Amino acid sequence: MIKEQDNIEKMTDAKIINDPVFGFIKVPRGLLLDIVRHPLMQRLTRIKQLGLTQEVYPGAQHTRFQHSLGAFYLMSEALVSLQQKGVFVFDSEAEAVQAAILMHDIGHAPFSHVLENTLISGITHEEISLMMMDRINQDMHGALNLAISIFKNEYPKSYLHQLISSQLDMDRLDYLRRDSFFTGVTEGNIGSARIIKMLNVVDDALVVESNGIYSIENYLTSRRLMYWQVYLHKTTVGCENVLINALHRAKHLAKKGVELFASPALRYFLYNDITADTFHKDGKALDNYIALDDNDIWSAIKVWQQHDDKILSLLSSNLINRKIFKVEVREKEPTEEELKQLKQQISERYGVSITDCDYLVGVNRVQKDMYNPFDDHISILYKDGTMKDITEASEILNIELLSKKICKYYLSYQRF
Repeated sequence: MIKEQDNIEKMTDAKIINDPVFGFIKVPRGLLLDIVRHPLMQRLTRIKQLGLTQEVYPGAQHTRFQHSLGAFYLMSEALVSLQQKGVFVFDSEAEAVQAAILMHDIGHAPFSHVLENTLISGITHEEISLMMMDRINQDMHGALNLAISIFKNEYPKSYLHQLISSQLDMDRLDYLRRDSFFTGVTEGNIGSARIIKMLNVVDDALVVESNGIYSIENYLTSRRLMYWQVYLHKTTVGCENVLINALHRAKHLAKKGVELFASPALRYFLYNDITADTFHKDGKALDNYIALDDNDIWSAIKVWQQHDDKILSLLSSNLINRKIFKVEVREKEPTEEELKQLKQQISERYGVSITDCDYLVGVNRVQKDMYNPFDDHISILYKDGTMKDITEASEILNIELLSKKICKYYLSYQRF
């Protein structure tokens, strides 16, 4: 019976994966399925897409692997739609851009950008993604050369890169739909299918046909709502600050030679100063980065609750027992005097030094806009062939509203 099932599977030209957002996703056998099955892609099954957002929205348990598959599905739909409109795409180009979108997040660390600011410095997850793509490319004997070229925007057809990375790419279309679905925040549920059907190419640039303008207005509005209601929710920011400060404290103790429980991969980053140069010169950096996932961090945090260091144990206990920093959202930056008083109160309450209270009080300056007019534009194509930027074409969204940078200050501190 097992042999019969294996034979049937070998006869089919694709692997079918059931996705809760888009239904059945067909991954063709060959290069694309080999990427999905590669250990570096499978690592993403152990990294949650939204990190600590689960502390606010318990349903946010989906992974970066699921997001990558969803972005791949939307890319496949976009290619079909564009080809139906006469945009010629070679089979090799189609496969390459699908491969690139599958791997676009492959370099993400656990808990999104948290580790980029704590355990490593001077290098982004995008740069690490390219390093991982190069490693997979070596395993596949150069089969990803074209995909990497498109990902780096070095290929002549710029619109292919725009499908991967732009203000209207398949990455954003998936994560807004997917994050809305799993958090239950329905305001973020964009019409991705409608937007894809309205895409076209003019002068090697991605454009949106005028019939899709309302979907674009909804997309930009939904993106704004998702950022302030989900990604930058004050409780999420508070949780991330606890984790960041716990890792900073652990790194501080490691530099002093204090023994800390950690997996081999996490230990490497705690007890060494890892920079961009380290990644480029020492293959161990990438090897250990690849070995890191959410489990390494949670395992360490669980054990650190019992550590002799009061700050590390307090922060670790906060995370495990959901004792989140109190967060106040302000229009103006807190004064030095206010921060000093807070630290004094926390110092007295927990019996720690004022200096150590730097780990228990923090200020985040957050600035976000709906649309960046200085980035690649979202151009609306009219039936007479003329084009306008969304800022001119929209009746309800003007340039001032779209590009307005909203700035907020998040004051977070240990509850007392």
